[in-house]
Amino acid sequence: MRLRHLFPSGSIARRGTLLFLGLALLTICSVARGQGPKPLSNDDINKMVQLKFGDGVIAAKIESSSSVFDTSVEALTKLKAAGVSDAVMQAMIAAGEPGCEAPPTALSGPSPDPNAAHDPGIYLYHQNADGSRMTPLKPRAYGTRNSWILAGLTFSIAKSHWIAIIPGPKSPLRVSESRPAFYFYFGPNREPCSWRALFGRRYSPDQFTLARFESKTSDRELVIGEWGTHIAKTGVALKSVVDFDFEKIAPGIYKIIPRADLSPGEYGFNLSYYYGNNNTGVGLYFFDFGIDPVN
Repeated sequence: MRLRHLFPSGSIARRGTLLFLGLALLTICSVARGQGPKPLSNDDINKMVQLKFGDGVIAAKIESSSSVFDTSVEALTKLKAAGVSDAVMQAMIAAGEPGCEAPPTALSGPSPDPNAAHDPGIYLYHQNADGSRMTPLKPRAYGTRNSWILAGLTFSIAKSHWIAIIPGPKSPLRVSESRPAFYFYFGPNREPCSWRALFGRRYSPDQFTLARFESKTSDRELVIGEWGTHIAKTGVALKSVVDFDFEKIAPGIYKIIPRADLSPGEYGFNLSYYYGNNNTGVGLYFFDFGIDPVN
């Protein structure tokens, strides 16, 4: 039965009923909004790993969500046994650092002076007739695939490769110099829950690897592990590693230059973890750039 049949038009009773219904609806909507999504837990991470989600996808979910992770030694041991990678566990630990509940402070634009203080990260240094500028390299999460089918068909005679994949055939950041200069900035940051936390705990560029990607039609690919009958190794394939030199400019500030000219192609820096026996873990992000042919 409609309300206008119950109450005469313009009556106090009708207006009061409508006001009550409106306030009730607003209250319900406010409660629904206040509930929000459930914080991520260790069980959620285990579920995503069992469903074969890539490290990059899991890292992006951790960074964009609230969390209540248990990162005690016992919990990390269980995660390791369940197949959770070191890179994902690192993201979980970073998400639990003090200050993660606070909203990040807006970052200022980078100073063109490489010796000045900058927000933690990697920057490309440009200098021309118009002056100098610093461009931050953005972190790119990657997906993965493997070539185990060929290894299976050949009974592991052919090596199987684990491959990192970044969407897009080229990096948005283009460089026209064959030996560009980069600056790494480490130290306290104002985004403790984001990728910048990596630079709050790492203090030297020698913990990073510079790699060259193979550009495909729709993405960029890099071998980050291989195994076969007599080999099982993780880390960026040696043929793709690019050597670089670095010097300390000031506490927490380093200048990095490739040891030789870079040929045109796609590249990226990655935080690595050394396990021994020539095994190296690959971090969650690649800080990518591309070298264009010099005209």
